[in-house]
Amino acid sequence: MTDILLIIDVQKAILNGAYSGERADEVMGYFSSMVERISDLKSAATAQGVGVILVQNDGPDGHRLAVGSEGWEIVSALTPTTDDIVVHKKSCDSFHGTDLMKHLQRLGTTRLVVGGCMTQFCVDTTVRRAVSMGFDVVLVSDGHCSGDAGALRQSEIIAHHNHTLDGFDAGDNAVKVMSSAEVEFRT
Repeated sequence: MTDILLIIDVQKAILNGAYSGERADEVMGYFSSMVERISDLKSAATAQGVGVILVQNDGPDGHRLAVGSEGWEIVSALTPTTDDIVVHKKSCDSFHGTDLMKHLQRLGTTRLVVGGCMTQFCVDTTVRRAVSMGFDVVLVSDGHCSGDAGALRQSEIIAHHNHTLDGFDAGDNAVKVMSSAEVEFRT
């Protein structure tokens, strides 16, 4: 088995507009702690020789993630190194219209350890697609987030997806949800 740490859309402006003013401290506080956990996983993966792929959403002009804007940049705690691979996407699906699959095949990947943003869009879509494309997936339960959405709070969205995706399968491949502290990379 060969693992890859896949970090999706942890960009500076990813949560802009995804919460009301009175919720800013809670939403952004969770985002900051999630970034720390993902950064720790990235360090562990690198130390163990496990590849890291960062997915970066390329928004159009005027979008909060417009290519080249400050908001588009990956957060500084996860700045790609020369050994990291950066995949650029324009949809919720990290596989759609990208070279992600080519990198995974070249590296002999069998399992993805996934974290990042936005839980109900890019993380969910990519996790489901990865399983249906023949990969096992570890979804880091405390390593993905979103903002609030309508009547749903950030914590409710995260909890719902952790529950819903745990055990999601396609053929012989499945999702296992575990905390960042439980993740053990396989090489």
